[in-house]
Amino acid sequence: MKWKTIKRFIPDGFIIGILTMILLAYLFPGVGKAGSAVELKTVIRYGIMLLFFFYGLRLSPEKLKSDLKNWKMHLTIQSITFLLFPMLVLISYPFFRHSDYFQLWLAVFFLSALPGTVSSSVVMVSIARGNIGGSIFNASISGIIGIVLTPLWMGFFLDASTESFDFAQTIIDLVIQILLPLSVGLILQRFFGKWANRNKRYLSLFDKSVILTIVYRSFGDSFSNGIFSTLPNWTLLILGAVVIGLFFTVFGISGVISRWLRFNREDRITVIFNGSKKSLVHGSVMASVLFAGSAAGSLFLVPIMIYHAFQLFYISLVARRYGKEERSQS
Repeated sequence: MKWKTIKRFIPDGFIIGILTMILLAYLFPGVGKAGSAVELKTVIRYGIMLLFFFYGLRLSPEKLKSDLKNWKMHLTIQSITFLLFPMLVLISYPFFRHSDYFQLWLAVFFLSALPGTVSSSVVMVSIARGNIGGSIFNASISGIIGIVLTPLWMGFFLDASTESFDFAQTIIDLVIQILLPLSVGLILQRFFGKWANRNKRYLSLFDKSVILTIVYRSFGDSFSNGIFSTLPNWTLLILGAVVIGLFFTVFGISGVISRWLRFNREDRITVIFNGSKKSLVHGSVMASVLFAGSAAGSLFLVPIMIYHAFQLFYISLVARRYGKEERSQS
């Protein structure tokens, strides 16, 4: 068996990093807790702000404006991301509303309400030879739309859980930690955009470091409070199966919609890939804000981590197949 074939089944380095953080949180759950010399809560807050500032530096306002023309494709992708996805999970709401597993249902719903991912969507669309410009536009605008729509969706149900939820305060926190740094980055893009794009590899490492810190803190808090000890192993297995099933459902429906709307091959690939992706970056950041006072905050990260790992694995295989088909026809 060739190394390239074996490599497909080796977890992404970032996934290994996440698993390592979970293990460290289990072994040493108290590092950086409140009262420590360096509190992780503060580190994460400023890390998130820098993350989105650098993200704004890498965005090109002129490119975003030029990509607005293909509005039909953009509307389709955003509708799949923020309407179709949540509606599919909402179907099961009556069955979990008063059950002991409502928190897990809410965690899956949180996944469904998240914006799409940026880097992996663009990379996979590029490999499959889809509409790269359209993918960049939708991945970028999705994160901005999600600042409002994700907490809005969650606000309908968090009052029904054990969490207290202040929508106005949540929006203020998201504006301060995400939208404001992003806007400043966009304003300064003309001065530092080239520098940011030259160093995007290092900035990407910084992004991942912030996410790994969030994962560690969330799971450390949960292990300290014994949250996972109350969940049987079979529950997590079923959760994984549900998340993967949700991925295939959205992936399939996205394909049907793109064919029904008669998109060309490039746009169809972009609709399927961008529409079915969910962002671990935004999920981690928003979980740290939405569930800041919750001991069960890490439960809301579990579905998105499973989804992230599986979407990388499966869509990379599909992207390579699409790319080979295009090369053979050209």
